[in-house]
Amino acid sequence: MMTRARDETPGRSRCALATMACAVLLVACVTRAEAAGCNFEIQGEGRVAAVIDARSFRLDDGREVKLAGIEIADKAKASAALSTLLVGREVALRGSNDAPDRYGRQPAYVFLAGSETPVQSELLRQGLALVSSEIADRDCAALLMVAEAEARAARSGTWAGSTVIKNAESPGDILAGIGRFTVVEGRVLSVRQAGATTYLNFGRNWTRDFAVTISRRIVPAFEAAGLAPKSLENRRIRVRGWVDARRGPRIELLRVGQVEVLAGN
Repeated sequence: MMTRARDETPGRSRCALATMACAVLLVACVTRAEAAGCNFEIQGEGRVAAVIDARSFRLDDGREVKLAGIEIADKAKASAALSTLLVGREVALRGSNDAPDRYGRQPAYVFLAGSETPVQSELLRQGLALVSSEIADRDCAALLMVAEAEARAARSGTWAGSTVIKNAESPGDILAGIGRFTVVEGRVLSVRQAGATTYLNFGRNWTRDFAVTISRRIVPAFEAAGLAPKSLENRRIRVRGWVDARRGPRIELLRVGQVEVLAGN
């Protein structure tokens, strides 16, 4: 019995040390991301009068604001969480462009008074939202991805289910979400170019299987980020974006932040 105790202790110690190392690494990642984060120029301030829906709210002065950088996964719970977080609170609006959308809402990263972390991060940590494919700033995207990863690891909110991330080998399942924001994982079997478009193929039947497309004008940005399309061949990746159907299901890559190269390749 004493021998077993001596044998097991180092194992437990190694496990504890590994867990501690992962925790330290996560804290370091969060700290670095928050240091840069979504700290754009302030484009306005105000007090939140009411939440309109799961991703927008109205200020006392009548302005309507839309949360930038996220896609809502659970509308009912996100709306309730947003009401709890924001109603009656002073907020600062940050962003690189304050032009209103077609509904007259100002897209912004929203910070409670005195906070250095956007409200978007809290919805992501609760598993009520997914990181959007429309974030051009890499530091901001990194900050939000850390929050999403925390929810995924804790299986919070929408991540409690097993169907959030679609399997690239199940094109029918992906195609069922046509017109919706979707996250897909799989191994890139081949990379082919046809005209001005590069295809990352996840199956061998190009008329049926899932593929990711990259326009020629976008390729230099991927190369500069160390993600040259050809380098992704035979690698397991996670992609996010809006599903459309051109023969098989497709997601078009417009920004580097839409791709994550997964561990274990």
